[in-house]
Amino acid sequence: MIEIMSGFLMDHIRGLSIGRRTFGAGQHIFNQGDEVGSLYLVESGVVHLVRHQADGDLAVLQRASPGQVLAEASVFSSVYHCDAVAVTDVNTTPVPLQLIRGALRSNPDFAESWASYLSYQLQQTRKRAEIGSLKTVAARLESWLAWNDGVLPSKGEWKSLAEDIGVSPEALYRELSKRRSSFVQDRT
Repeated sequence: MIEIMSGFLMDHIRGLSIGRRTFGAGQHIFNQGDEVGSLYLVESGVVHLVRHQADGDLAVLQRASPGQVLAEASVFSSVYHCDAVAVTDVNTTPVPLQLIRGALRSNPDFAESWASYLSYQLQQTRKRAEIGSLKTVAARLESWLAWNDGVLPSKGEWKSLAEDIGVSPEALYRELSKRRSSFVQDRT
C-alpha cells in the first residue's frame, strides 16, 4: 500500500488540501449523518470508522493509519455513514470533496491512481473479512501468516495484529505461546 499511496497520488491529494487539522485521542472527526465536505489523508495517528450496533457494540469499518485516506468510499456520498473517531492523537490533511471529484473528472492519472488505491483497499477488506470468518484463533493466525509470507510483526505490534484478525490480544498471546512451546518440543 505504501507504493500505491506514495508518489503521484499522495502528492496530488496534499496539493488539493486546505491545510492541516489535528484531533486529540477520542475526538470525533465527523459523525454519521454529517454532510460530506472533505476527505482526510491521515498523516499520523490512527482513526477508526465506527458504527454503533443495536446491542451497543461498535463495529470498526476502517482502521486508518498514516498514508491512508479516511472514508474514501464517501467520495460519492452526500452524508457520512459512520463516525470517525481518533484512537490516538491524529494529524490529517483535509481535502474538500469537490476538489477530489474535480480531479477525478479532469485528471486521468489521478483517476487511475485513485482507482488503484480503492482496488487495494477492497482487496484488504476482503482479506480481513475472510480471516474474520474463520472460527478459531489458530485458523485466523494461520491465514494471516499465509497472507504475510509467514512473518510475524515485531512483538510491539502484536496488539495491532490481534485487532487485525479480530481476536483479543490475550487470545493471540496464548496462541503464540502454544506455537512457541510446540516449536521448542519439535526441536528436541
